[in-house]
Amino acid sequence: MIRTKPFPHACLPRAAATIALCALLGACAVGPDYQRPALDVGAAYKEGQVEVPGWKPAQPRDQAERGEWWKVYDDSVLNGLMDRLNASNQTIAQAVANYRQALGLVRGARSGFYPTVGAGAGMTRAGSGSQSGSSSGSGSSVYNQYSVTGSVSWELDLWGRVRRSVESSEASAAASLADLGATRLSAQAALAQTYLQLRVLDEQKRLLDATVAAYEKSLQLTQNRYEVGVAGQADVAVARTQLESTRAQSIDLDWQRGQYEHAIAVLMGQAPSQFSLPPAVFALKLPQIPVGLPSELLERRPDVAAAERRAAAANAQIGVAQSAWFPSLILSADGGFRNGEFAELLTAPARFWSLGPALALTIFDGGAREAQVEQARASYDAQAAAYRQAALTGLREVEDYLIQLRVMEQEQIVQRRALESARESLRLIQNQYKAGLVDYLSVAVVDATALNSERNALSLLGDRLLASVNLIVALGGGWEGLPAEQTARVDAAQTPGPQASGSQSLPAQSPAPRSP
Repeated sequence: MIRTKPFPHACLPRAAATIALCALLGACAVGPDYQRPALDVGAAYKEGQVEVPGWKPAQPRDQAERGEWWKVYDDSVLNGLMDRLNASNQTIAQAVANYRQALGLVRGARSGFYPTVGAGAGMTRAGSGSQSGSSSGSGSSVYNQYSVTGSVSWELDLWGRVRRSVESSEASAAASLADLGATRLSAQAALAQTYLQLRVLDEQKRLLDATVAAYEKSLQLTQNRYEVGVAGQADVAVARTQLESTRAQSIDLDWQRGQYEHAIAVLMGQAPSQFSLPPAVFALKLPQIPVGLPSELLERRPDVAAAERRAAAANAQIGVAQSAWFPSLILSADGGFRNGEFAELLTAPARFWSLGPALALTIFDGGAREAQVEQARASYDAQAAAYRQAALTGLREVEDYLIQLRVMEQEQIVQRRALESARESLRLIQNQYKAGLVDYLSVAVVDATALNSERNALSLLGDRLLASVNLIVALGGGWEGLPAEQTARVDAAQTPGPQASGSQSLPAQSPAPRSP
């Protein structure tokens, strides 16, 4: 039987004092404290046209409420599709899983603050001598050994290695959350743009179909004029060519619409065969977009926030690397019961224990620790540069879409004048044809110009819609919570046109030539 000494309870106060002292020593953390990389973003956007007062330093608010920004397009079908996208998009689901993984890494890093506790129980049967099957006889013995043990091990965070690791993992998790926001915003933008393109295509299709119907009537009347000798055979051929050419253009739009439909289905997390979106009349409406301050961009854009938090994570890793230069202190204790008789296992004579600290310090490693510190510093410099580049890219994108919208608004004014002129030219040439002053070929040429002007006006309006989505995304997606005094608006809705009050609607039918 093994003899053990009873646990010396007088040692408890000294052990507690040692632990408290070590905890106080652990209040320090090596490595630099994080400071956000400096970046001068200016007080206003160059292309914003309005000087916005109230410049301030950027403070991350990428998780601030943005609202359902797509509702500015005032389309119930788009609103419903967005709800389905947020629930079923697989790219968003992947980003959510990545964020959950990052949270698991944070919990794993925090576990370093706590001791490791273990327990075990065992039984061994051993023997010696020539007759292992018997407990009697010369030079032979067989015995049993029973044990119940417990152990505690705690590495004190004297130099902040664990704290810096937690700091790094928390920053990485925040970056993953920002990545989730960026992924969601990107998917929403892709859906909005694809849907708007599909609706513009529907308007193009409606325009061409109405034109085809008008051309069919024109062909019939031209044939009637030919039969009575008023028009020549060439006029009939030109009218038929005009009709079939326009019909081919209308058919050509079908495959493009199908591709947009397939893209929307995949964004919904569905197979293309399980999704369809019927044509519908859509009031193509250009929204008002508050631009805000350049510093607001750094607060709200999730991709900029992700880059900034990766810089914070890299900064914390410098402290982790520097902590390797200092000794580590591990407090460990174990104890339990060990006896050859199971009935006497949990008795005082069978008790044993041990308690003590262990100090470890690397004396020489061939420069490995220094290399790790340099690597961590270089990683931080790279992430800081990536943050500045992400911010500058965001600023450039906003400036790009601001000037694009402004110039396209001017272009649409000119295009509207060209369209009105084309309609007037068509009216005049039709009157000349009725009077017998020109042949139908002259009418067809002017009519083709008018149709191209109509289609160009539609395409330009579609481009402006896409640019408005791009600007919203470049601004971080939505603008709820922006102070009114710190916003300048891109008033994209004030566009000259035949329709009234704030929405740039399209003509209900084409200016197809009236029957001669």
